[in-house]
Amino acid sequence: MQIARPIDTPPVNEMKLLLDRLPLDGARVLELGCGKAEKTRTLAQTGRVREIVALEVDAIQHAKNLAVDDLPGVIFAHGGAEAIPAADASFDIVLMFKSLHHVPLGQMEAALSEIARVLKPGGLAWISEPVYAGELNEVFKLFHDEKTVREAAFAAICRAVAQGPLALQEELFFHTRSFFADFAQFEARMIHVTHTDHRLSPALLDAVRAKFMSFMTPEGASFQNPQRVDVLVRRG
Repeated sequence: MQIARPIDTPPVNEMKLLLDRLPLDGARVLELGCGKAEKTRTLAQTGRVREIVALEVDAIQHAKNLAVDDLPGVIFAHGGAEAIPAADASFDIVLMFKSLHHVPLGQMEAALSEIARVLKPGGLAWISEPVYAGELNEVFKLFHDEKTVREAAFAAICRAVAQGPLALQEELFFHTRSFFADFAQFEARMIHVTHTDHRLSPALLDAVRAKFMSFMTPEGASFQNPQRVDVLVRRG
C-alpha cells in the first residue's frame, strides 16, 4: 500500500468514479461523516441504492441535515465512526469521504474495526483520503496542518488490512479540483466550518490571505488536489 503516488494522476470526479466501480444496485449504504450531505444527495438521486444511513458527528451540521425533507431514502443519524450506531453485518457498502483523518488519533483503529463490524461479509468500504500535497494544501496547512493525522489515518488502514477482517481490494490515485471565486469564499468554506474551531490571529489570517491570493487569477483560484481511495472488502 502507498500513501501517495509520486507521478501525475488523472483528474477525476470522485462520485462518478464511485458510481462506476461499486456494486450499488439495491445496496444498503452507510456514509460516515456525511457533512452537508452533498454526496449523500448525489447517491440517493441515482435511484440505485435501497437505503442510505448518513452519519455525522458534528451536532450543528447534523441538526441542519435533519431539516432535509426531500430525500426519503436517507436516514440521518448522529454519531462518530468509532462507535457506529448500527447492527453487525447490516450494510453492503460503507463510504467515508475525507473524514478518517478527522477521527481522534486514538480512535482511528476503532473506527476501522467498526466499519468491519457493520459490513456484511464481502461488503465494501470506500475510504477516501486527501494526499498531503498540492497547492491548496500549501494554503490550508498555514492554519491547520494535517500531516500527522493524515499519516496516522493511512497507518491505521494498513494495520486494519494486515491484522483485521478487512482486505485491500484496490488503491486508486487521482486528483480533484477545488475552485474559489475569491478569498471570502475560501474563508467561508475552509476556515469558518462548524466541525473545527479555527481561530486565526489577524497576522495569520493575513498570511493565509496572501498565500491564497498568490494563486488568484481574474477568473478565480483553482487548485489541483491529489487524492487516494482505499477500497477494502470485509473478509469472510
